Order: sequence, then C-alpha cells, then structure tokens
Amino acid sequence: MPPTPARHPSTVRVLVGPPLLLLHLAGVLAVSAAGWLGWWQVGAWQAHREDRAAAIATADPVPLDRALGPDDAFSGEDVGRPVEVRGQWLPQVLHVDQRHRTADPASASGAWQVGLLQVCDDGADCAGASTLPVVLGWTPTTQGGLAPRGRVDLTGWLQPSESSDEVGGPVTGDVLPALRTADLLDRVPHDVYSGYVILRSPAAQRGDLVPVTPESLPDPPASTALRNLFYGVEWWVFAGFAAYLWFQWSRDAVRTAQGRGGTDGTDGTAGTDGEGPTADPTPDPRPIVSSP
Repeated sequence: MPPTPARHPSTVRVLVGPPLLLLHLAGVLAVSAAGWLGWWQVGAWQAHREDRAAAIATADPVPLDRALGPDDAFSGEDVGRPVEVRGQWLPQVLHVDQRHRTADPASASGAWQVGLLQVCDDGADCAGASTLPVVLGWTPTTQGGLAPRGRVDLTGWLQPSESSDEVGGPVTGDVLPALRTADLLDRVPHDVYSGYVILRSPAAQRGDLVPVTPESLPDPPASTALRNLFYGVEWWVFAGFAAYLWFQWSRDAVRTAQGRGGTDGTDGTAGTDGEGPTADPTPDPRPIVSSP
C-alpha cells in the first residue's frame, strides 16, 4: 500500500498561527506609524504655508525695487509681500473679468479694475519708465471706471503675473481674462513688470470700488517649507517598504509550513533519495535470450 501523503496546513491557518502574530503586530505598527508621521509632516508643510502667507501680508512694506525690478523674474518668496511704489498713472483703465468679490467662490462675480502705473521716483521723468499694473478694487461690471491721474505714492500686496492656463478666454477691448504680462505689452509704451500690485493705500485711489483684501490673494507658493513635505513623502515610502517586507515574510512562512520550498512537483511519495521510487535490488533470474 502506498504511503499516505502528508497534509499541509492551510494558508489562513499559517497566517493566524502564534508564530506569525508577532510579525503581524510589528507590521501593523510600522505601517500605521509611518503613514501617520507622513500625514503629520504634510500637515506641518501646509500650516507653514498658511502662517507664512498671513505673516508676510501684514509685514512692513518694502520698496518695490527690493522685491522686484523692471527686468527681474518674479520670486515665489515675494508673493503677497507689501511694497511701496512711486510713479505716475497712465490715462487708461482695464478690467479683469470673472473675479469674485471675496475668496468665497459663491460670492458675487464681477471684475477687477486695474490702473497702469509708470514706476519712477519723485521729480524724475516717467516717460521711459516700466509699467506696473495695480489692482484698484472690485466692481460688479466690466464697463466704465475712471483711471486715476497724476503722481502717487502707494502701498500694496505684490503678486506674480498670472499664467496662461489659470484663466482662459479672449481679450476683448479693455477686458482681460487674466492679469498676464503678455496681454499688457501692446497697451503700454515700455516694459511691463512680471508682477502686479493689489492696492492697499491710499484708499482715495480706489474711489467707490470694493477693496480687494489679502483673503482674496492666491495661495502661497508650494515651495514654502518644502522640507516638511519631503519628510512626509519619505515616511510614506518607508510605510510602503514595511508593508512589502511584511508581505514577503508572511509568504515565506506559508511556503515553508506547506513544504513548497524547492519542490519538484512530486506528491510526497518519492524514494529515500528524493528522486523517485526506490528501485528493486534483486536481479531478474531469467536468462536473456538473444534473437537469431
């Protein structure tokens, strides 16, 4: 009678057995802790961005040329920075369409009214000066509006020129779909700054327009507190690696318990040498007859 093949334990029985309980506990703790630490670091990154935006918006204003020059690329570190600007208004007013009155998307939709300021010092000739767009305030319509005149000293929050993929739509007369430097080049006699300013004071330059407040400003740059973001990603990578090790060790334990390691497909009835049934050592007594 052939020997009865050994019965191997099921996969579930091996996984829930006492030898693997400690492995499962360590795996759950490692993955959970790494995942939570990743979320905590990402939350710290977001909090730093919000704190920086609030702090920079209430900081003391600096001269415009310390934050942005006429030919400078806009630095993400200066988004929302209060600046002092001196210059002379051009006799033109523009409107940027599809702007909400507040940061709430459900608030009334209207337009920003924008003046064009040639930046120059008091007493200097502004004829060849570069132009800085200044958001004067919010209005419910894109029609009308008087351009401010004369020379002015003002303060406002510095913002980068909007990109072409933020807001779409054609340029129609003096109505713009977005406040982009490229859309202003044909409207001013000289260069245009790579950013714009949202008017804070003097309020008289705003007239009866609704003020645009810091709450309406774009989000701070994603580069703020990048170290926390990188730490968060590192913790998530560690969580994935811990889960991978947990899976591999569990699979190896199941294979070992079920005797699958190095098997050649036999059913467990192999001979003593592991290569097949044991051969009969007794020779055949019958003579060998050759054919004629």
